[in-house]
Amino acid sequence: MPEQPQLPDTLVLTEPAEDAYHRAYVQAVRAFERFLTYEKHRSPQTIRAYVSDITSFLGYAKRHGVMELEEITIEHMRGWLGTHYAGNSARSSMARRASSLRTFFSWAEEEQLITQNPSLALVTAAKNKYLPEVLSKQHMETLLTSLQEQLQLAPRDAKLLRLIAVVELLYATGMRISELTGLNLSSIDRENLTMRVIGKGNKERVVPFGKPAMDALNQWVMRGRPQWFPHETSATIEALFIGPQGKRANTRQIREDLTRLLRQLDDTNASGAHVFRHTAATHLMEGGADIRSIQELLGHSSLATTQIYTHVSIDRLAGTYAGAHPRA
Repeated sequence: MPEQPQLPDTLVLTEPAEDAYHRAYVQAVRAFERFLTYEKHRSPQTIRAYVSDITSFLGYAKRHGVMELEEITIEHMRGWLGTHYAGNSARSSMARRASSLRTFFSWAEEEQLITQNPSLALVTAAKNKYLPEVLSKQHMETLLTSLQEQLQLAPRDAKLLRLIAVVELLYATGMRISELTGLNLSSIDRENLTMRVIGKGNKERVVPFGKPAMDALNQWVMRGRPQWFPHETSATIEALFIGPQGKRANTRQIREDLTRLLRQLDDTNASGAHVFRHTAATHLMEGGADIRSIQELLGHSSLATTQIYTHVSIDRLAGTYAGAHPRA
């Protein structure tokens, strides 16, 4: 069951005359939160962001004299978004806030809390387009070679064994960090070299991976993982990746390890754990993989999201051409 995000207290009102307003609005936000959790199966991060956005917006509406959902207009929405725009919010944040409004008021209309959906007229600027930083094949070879050299010096270092398995798996599959930490031992099909991954929206997909990743997983499971839990409880721990306390590893732990690893590279601006997802997709594209297959591997709901990697590959190709062709 997804973690229940905590409702921000932006809507806490002190005037007794507004108690009914307060209760109605809070009840609506609570119901919206349940809708996102149990019907839409959104991630805890998305739920937390949407609930925070709507709570902030309703607080703004209250300060402008709006006491009922039915009284909210497109002008109130534009005014609230305008305050964030004036504060130099990123376009991606502005797009998310607009999405929060659309989702909330569409839900409110379906629930007959309002008779008309004012967000239908809402138009926001598109997100900035960017090309993600990726690691070259040489970068990946350098990182993996460095990790193996470290392992020769400390063959039973559990944290190192986990890091090698994490890097091999991220590079082999392009999965998200949250998907990786959600894996269980039973998620792995060792015979067919595939794994069941639970992605956004609680959607399951089957992802293939290669022998190097399987070898790294075997080393972690046999030599590293058992060091971090008492033997008598080993059968009850399902998580594939765990931390030193024997509990499921969290994304922060993994991100910190990957951040330190990437600092070893001096000739790239690539940073952040997500770079391994971008790198896997780009190398697949450069290797001739079909874009639909990459979309399925990454768990993208829209092909448009995957198409950014065609631009990355073309951009890298253009750079190679410019540096190598005598008449470029």
